[in-house]
Amino acid sequence: MADQRTTTAQAAEAGKGYWQANVRIILISLVIWALVSFGFGILLRPMLSGISVGGTDLGFWFAQQGSILVFLALIFFYAWRMNRLDREFGVEEE
Repeated sequence: MADQRTTTAQAAEAGKGYWQANVRIILISLVIWALVSFGFGILLRPMLSGISVGGTDLGFWFAQQGSILVFLALIFFYAWRMNRLDREFGVEEE
């Protein structure tokens, strides 16, 4: 009986650690995405207007294409990092 409680407590602790790591990855990704899309594309656009990329200023580029490319990169990063996290906690798919 004591072994079963210990195993259940260990599983609960591992699950808690897994979800804390998952939420941390999500929050960091959302902050990066907000910084790139809202920050660089809207708030910092006047500061970035002097830098030319592909015939247009960098702020406009971030607003039109950069934020989308960063979002796609974040999707691939999240999938890669979650696969690694799944392996660390032993919950990977077969």
